[in-house]
Amino acid sequence: MESLHSLTSKEGETVFRPVIYLLIALAAWTVYSRYEQQQAASLRDSEPVLSEPEPPEAPEAAAPSAPNPLFKCDGRTHCSQMTSCKEAKFFLKNCPDTKMDGDNDGVPCERQLCNVNKRP
Repeated sequence: MESLHSLTSKEGETVFRPVIYLLIALAAWTVYSRYEQQQAASLRDSEPVLSEPEPPEAPEAAAPSAPNPLFKCDGRTHCSQMTSCKEAKFFLKNCPDTKMDGDNDGVPCERQLCNVNKRP
């Protein structure tokens, strides 16, 4: 027969193990939340590199395109930071150091936002 002490120890371990896992998960979630808030704040606070696209050198035959006040370069470089294909195209065309066109074909975020069906 097992002693009373060994039964108590096993039961206590069984009861506290989920509590310990829960505390570890809570701590990890708290750290991640703070990190995410800091990242969002640093993106908001970073100065824009370019507020509007530069006008073309020579006038085009078509009507001139108006500057797009909806978007501005703010340090974002990845597809996961974009909200639309139009925004991703603006960033690719006007902002430095973007990482949204892996195959360098001029179409950004092909898998996430700008779904382009390529057929050979």
